Formats: sequence, C-alpha cells, structure tokens
Amino acid sequence: MDAMAVGFWGAYFGTVGLLLAGSIAAFARSLQRVAVSAALFALISAIYFAAYLDWIALGEQPTRLRWLSQISVASAAVLASTVLAMLGVLRNPRRGRLVRISIGAATLTVIGIEWLLTPDQALALGSAITISMAFAMLYVCIRSAERGDRLAWWAVTGVSFMILAIAGLSVIARNPPAAPLWVHAVSAVSGMFYVSVMATALWIRYSYLIELRQVVTHGPSYDPITRMRSHSETGQMVGLAFFGHAKGDTRPVGVIAVAIGNFYMLEQLHGRAAVNHALFVCGNRLRRCVPGQVETGRLGDDGFLLLVRGFRNEDVLAELAATVAERLARPVTLSTSAAPADLEAGRAYWEAQVGVGVVAAQPGQRPSQAITTARDMARTAWTYPSRVAKQEPGTGAVVEVLGFTAP
Repeated sequence: MDAMAVGFWGAYFGTVGLLLAGSIAAFARSLQRVAVSAALFALISAIYFAAYLDWIALGEQPTRLRWLSQISVASAAVLASTVLAMLGVLRNPRRGRLVRISIGAATLTVIGIEWLLTPDQALALGSAITISMAFAMLYVCIRSAERGDRLAWWAVTGVSFMILAIAGLSVIARNPPAAPLWVHAVSAVSGMFYVSVMATALWIRYSYLIELRQVVTHGPSYDPITRMRSHSETGQMVGLAFFGHAKGDTRPVGVIAVAIGNFYMLEQLHGRAAVNHALFVCGNRLRRCVPGQVETGRLGDDGFLLLVRGFRNEDVLAELAATVAERLARPVTLSTSAAPADLEAGRAYWEAQVGVGVVAAQPGQRPSQAITTARDMARTAWTYPSRVAKQEPGTGAVVEVLGFTAP
C-alpha cells in the first residue's frame, strides 16, 4: 500500500484511539451509557475498516471475501441500532424491542443467504445491504431533523460521511494495495469525520443526563446554574464549618466572600439569559481555581462564599482571594439568548466587577457577623485596584490586599 495511503489510515485510527481514550475516561466517571455508545461507534467502525484494508488476517481471498461480507452486515446492524438509540427511536420499550428483534432477524437472514452464494456474490450482497442500511439511517435522521430534533442534523452529517467511507471501502476491498490513492484518502477522511461527528452528537445527546444525575442526587442542595451548593445548602455548610468541629478546637475559619457588582447592569442590557450564563462561567472558574479542601457555595444572587478550615496564616487566605479575583475578572463573551441553537453564539462581551473580602473568623464569632463583614468588605473592594480587601490586624480597619499576584 502507498505510504500516503498508510498515512491517511493512520490518521483515521488515531482518531479512533482518541475516542476510545475519551470513552475510558467517561466510563471511569460512571458515565457508562456515553462510554459504551462511543466505544461501539469507534470499535465497530475500526474493525470494519481494518478488515476491508486486509489488516486483519481472514484467510485466503475467497474466505476473506466471505468474512468481509458478514463483518459488513453485522457492523451495519450494530451501528444502525446505536444511531436509532441516540435519536431516541428506541426509547419506547415495546417499539425498541421490536426494532432490535427485526434488525437482528434481518441480519441473521442475510448472513445465512451469504453462505449460499459465491464469495464474490456474498461480498456484493453484503456491501449492498450495508449501503442500504446506511441510507435508511440517513432517512431516519433527516425525518428526525425535520421534526425539530436539532441533534439529528449532526447524525445526518455523520451518516453521510459513513456512506462515502463505505463506498470507498467497497472499491478497496478486493485488492487494497492496488486501490487508487484518492480512494484511500476520501475513505479515511470520511471515516475520521464520521467518528468525530458521531462522538460529538453522542456527547450532546447524553450530556444532559450528567446534569440530571447531579440534580437528582443532590436535590434542593444543588444549584443548576452554577453547579454548586444552593443557598439553603450553603447555610448548612456554614453551620458545619463554625459549629461542627471537635470540642476544644480553637482554629479560626477563613471566610472569603465574592461579590460581583455588575449583574444588574448586565441583566438590564442583555436579559436574564446573559446573567445565568455569567453565573455559570463564574461557578466553573471558581471550581477550577480553588483547592479541593475549600468549601464553596452561593451567597445571595450576586456572590459566592468560600470557607477555609485549617489554614496556616492569613496570608494563605489573601493569596487565595487574589487568585479568585484574577480568575473571575477575566473577560468572557456571553450568550444573550435562551434558545439552545444560539448558546454558542456569544453577543455580550462582559468583564465581572469582582470584589473579594477576607475575614479570619475567630472562635466564638457568630457566622452571620463574619459573613456579613466579608460581604461588605467585598463590595468595598470594588474600588480597589487589586479587588481584594481584608481587615487590618489590631485595628480592624478595612485595607486593600497588596503584594499578591495570581499564578
């Protein structure tokens, strides 16, 4: 086989390897449905392609052609079932069982007929059935898209690329080394686009299940906008931090309040959808920049609360506050529409007006007082260049935190 052709197919199998790695990562995070579906798309198509390229030893030419015909039909049946499941066609248990039984029976029937034909005839039948099933899936995807399923257009694109790849492999099958380079190139590139597009469609389809699982697991304690503790759960977090420690524990509790001052202006200019998007971005940035032992939650409609137990000194709190201020103040382009199709089309360039207040709450201090103080300091910090304020030891005066830069 030409070296360029090998390079194209190497790129295809590299794409499959990346998808499999992503599937393993998803499975490790208990996202079995996403992982299994993605792995099926990757593995079945990779076996199908490798067999047609003669990279899997299937015996002499007559035996190889017969096995190719059966691999082709079986692969088409599995991939068709996966596409139907992704589109929600099999969601109804009765209809799903009927469709699966029908596909299985038709596949076994075709395989049985292929054993009665010559190898060349069997391969021709297998290729014809595979392309027919691909066009049937394309029709189902188009019908779903016309009924308003936006994700179905991704499936239409993916299946279209798969049809191109099947057509190219049908030409390659009889003598892979002698096939023209352009056929190898078109088939490999189509295969890469097919795997990539279908993986994207799978993720879009099932990602809402991840969110749903978190909502169901955490119930009222989950804030779906920021994916953090809700306001009520934040109150319980504060109670545990101040009163849940062991008897005789005299360590202070670090209280860091974050206040964002331009949410109201953002809502007046661009609507509530932009505010929700801003809260979502701020919540994500907070989770990524704070250490794992720091507890976080919502604080009112315009802020966040961080609690730090067991810190070494107040400089640690100040440094963490500076990091938070720097990360949240980074500009972002927000969506101004609640329509799913427009979420990625950002229209509002926004930079958070961040203020961070730092308080080391001493034993015996009321949590409400410490949090109110930290929140007031955060709002005062809006006017500071560093956007971070703390209390000066001894006097209790509010001063700007200087000398810290975020990593």
